[in-house]
Amino acid sequence: MNDLIRFLDVAGVNSDVREELDIAWKSVLQHGRFVGGPEVELFEEQFASYCEASACVGVGNGTDALQLILTALSIGAGDEVIVPANTFAATAEAVCSAGARPRFVDVDPGTLLIDPAAADAAVNSRTAAIVGVHLFGQMIDVPRVAAVARRHGLALLEDAAQAHGARYAGHRAGSVGTAAAFSFYPGKNLGALGDAGAVVTQDRSIADRVRRLGNHGCSPTNRHVHRERGRNSRLDSIQAAALSAKLPKLDDENRRRSALMEAYAALLPSSYVPVAVSPAAQSAHHLAVVRTAQRERAVSALNSAAIGWGVHYPVPCHLQPAFSAFRERLPTVETAARQILSLPISPTLGEADVARICDVLRGVTS
Repeated sequence: MNDLIRFLDVAGVNSDVREELDIAWKSVLQHGRFVGGPEVELFEEQFASYCEASACVGVGNGTDALQLILTALSIGAGDEVIVPANTFAATAEAVCSAGARPRFVDVDPGTLLIDPAAADAAVNSRTAAIVGVHLFGQMIDVPRVAAVARRHGLALLEDAAQAHGARYAGHRAGSVGTAAAFSFYPGKNLGALGDAGAVVTQDRSIADRVRRLGNHGCSPTNRHVHRERGRNSRLDSIQAAALSAKLPKLDDENRRRSALMEAYAALLPSSYVPVAVSPAAQSAHHLAVVRTAQRERAVSALNSAAIGWGVHYPVPCHLQPAFSAFRERLPTVETAARQILSLPISPTLGEADVARICDVLRGVTS
């Protein structure tokens, strides 16, 4: 029987920092400040520095992070926010939760990231922001999308939930937009031990308002005074401690992911084409996404060989029932959704595992 190759090896990644995680848990348990403990401030400082940004605010999850940014910028009812249709539903969900309308646009056929020309064409008098989703580990075409935002006076928000440590033209994810939303869901390149997220920005006034909104709208000088309607979205101390334990290893793990993608590129049969990476981009390779005309047969073969897989995403946002009020015709993303397949990628994976995966796929060619 073949050994199982997991799509995500969360347990394996965590085992590499088990000692640090044990120490973190004992420390938090001892001081008892499970919310707002010293670990939160420390991680916020560390992650802001890592992202080459001015400020970081820990929040409950990545979806909250994006919604809190929109609310902090007073984007809501009557506003439109441009969103690429090729993203997880949470991106559009956050826009709707803030009271705004998502305007879905198509993607570049090579990278499957937001098409700057499509974003430009979608701008109208109600447009308030563009959400640039750094998908699969790769940042968007920052100069072109930022130029669209500047030309129309729009906020550029980074959805960096899949791009911890990624760069474009030397700039880190989290450092190039008005503000950035990060998720630390356990399967991310930098994953917590449960739900967690952060807002990163160069603008401390945005960070200050996000912090207030995520703490019930409390005044920073008097917790009994609520100057605006906020919500409860705070980073737990134990999650912050776990993230601080993992952050020093992130760049090495991303380099490992890059080596695995190079192995895939060398060994995959020609009928499986990796999603393109821009020459200016340094991808964090959160996902190993390929396009193939025989996805169903490939999935069946992978299942038989005990190899994990995923599809990100089989139903684009603009075709989801939850967003049926915002339907568009977006042919590039619709075609890609029928072809994309995510293969295993994790710092614990070996080149021999990649070779085995590619051997299985070699047996499924047209």
